[in-house]
Amino acid sequence: MIVNNHVDQEDLALYVMHLLGEAQTKAIASHLEECEGCMDLAALLRGDLATLAMTADPQAPPAMSRNRLMTQVGREKKIVPLVRPVNAAAGSPLAGRLLISDEGLPRPRSGRSILPWVSWIGWAVAAGLTVTAADLYRENEDLQSAVAKQAGEMAKLDSDAQRGRALLGVLTDPGALRVTLTQTPVKAVPQARATYVEESGSLLFVASNLEPLQPYKTYELWLLPENGSDPIPAGTFRPDPRGNASVIMPKLPRGVAAKGFGVTIEDEGGSQQPTLPIVLAGA
Repeated sequence: MIVNNHVDQEDLALYVMHLLGEAQTKAIASHLEECEGCMDLAALLRGDLATLAMTADPQAPPAMSRNRLMTQVGREKKIVPLVRPVNAAAGSPLAGRLLISDEGLPRPRSGRSILPWVSWIGWAVAAGLTVTAADLYRENEDLQSAVAKQAGEMAKLDSDAQRGRALLGVLTDPGALRVTLTQTPVKAVPQARATYVEESGSLLFVASNLEPLQPYKTYELWLLPENGSDPIPAGTFRPDPRGNASVIMPKLPRGVAAKGFGVTIEDEGGSQQPTLPIVLAGA
């Protein structure tokens, strides 16, 4: 610790920063009372540390760390510098002023430099502050990301809950209209079948899915001769409520070859000439 009647520079720097144990601190403090060179060097180190502290950006310490620091400061012994009046001539600007006593302060020894130690201390403090700031920045980023994620999840849960409550309200509302939907039935297409015997002039006609008629209207069946002559009336009919109708064995001439049959809508009682359009046709 003491080399060539002087405190080692490294130990003196640690002493100034209050990083030594109680026994080492007392030993160096006792030596400084007798060695002006070490006292001066310690004073310069304190000044450099104060200057370095003023250039560093202030960082708010965590509450737990601050409490530990204040507890430790309360345990430390307080050293109050002595003051003495300035012995100055009458009328001097310093007359009557008090100055901090320089008795016992260290004076620099010739040929010894403290610049390497000041540089080492500065780098150590700067590195510590950089690491601490980086850690705090990463922790802050992680915290903000976690908070944003939790906020998104809570918003989704709230939306799902509101939707669930609305759905439950619809299902349990006694005034709700409940309807069962099925496929719309396709309207059946009107159709008919004719069975004709040319030699006897016999005809059997059956129709289904016919449209209902207006009052005083009727369907009329026509035989369409093969030779192209005028259509021959083969009887009138009206469908029942289900759209079914038939013409059975109407009076037709024998031996008339037919190329097909047709159905028209005529006035009640029928007609001798078909009225267009033909609503059913087949050949």
